[in-house]
Amino acid sequence: MAVSTVVPPHRRRSTAATRLLRPAAWACALAITACFLYGVWHDYAAPDSVAPGMYATRRAWLWLHLGAGAAMLLLGPWQFVACLRRAMPGVHRWTGRLYLVAGLLVSLAAAGLVATSPAPAGIRLAFAATGLAWLVTAAFGYTSIRHGQVDAHRRWMLRNYLVTLSPIAFRLALHAPGVAAVAPPPVLIPVLLWSSWALPLLLYETGRGLGELRAPGTRPAAV
Repeated sequence: MAVSTVVPPHRRRSTAATRLLRPAAWACALAITACFLYGVWHDYAAPDSVAPGMYATRRAWLWLHLGAGAAMLLLGPWQFVACLRRAMPGVHRWTGRLYLVAGLLVSLAAAGLVATSPAPAGIRLAFAATGLAWLVTAAFGYTSIRHGQVDAHRRWMLRNYLVTLSPIAFRLALHAPGVAAVAPPPVLIPVLLWSSWALPLLLYETGRGLGELRAPGTRPAAV
């Protein structure tokens, strides 16, 4: 019996839309990342900046955190470009390793900043939870690829990069009009910190679950 290989029109339209939207989404993410890095530079490194005074005795932790964090944000998006993975798998592996090393340095610096911070406990706990979320997702992503589980590795590293982007989400939310008046900083900042990574992960898992429901005959993935 012959098997039809004709792709339904609605599937062709969906595939074409995905091909257009995916590069646009990554270009948008890169633009937002660039704006975020410029804002961080203006806050902490520009000659007229006053923020470093808050970290007068913790400058080493601060610059390690910012420098390694910038490396993560710049290395991360390229890990998800399929054509680059296929064309240069060795580059993909090494930039992935550099990304993980940068993340470990960021986590180390974050631990130092949290441990020496005079901020309320709720804020310090929220920062620590963000770091823990990054470490957990990175550990699952790394162990998955070590066991040859490529699909699981990609899913975990996507989750990990969503956590990596949490400082950008936090900054955007904090500076949104009217947000600062919603609650006092000891309440508002922890809520925004938790939401900056937990909400994107929730949206990702919801979208992934709906995608599985719309694909009859496919088995749910393990992770």
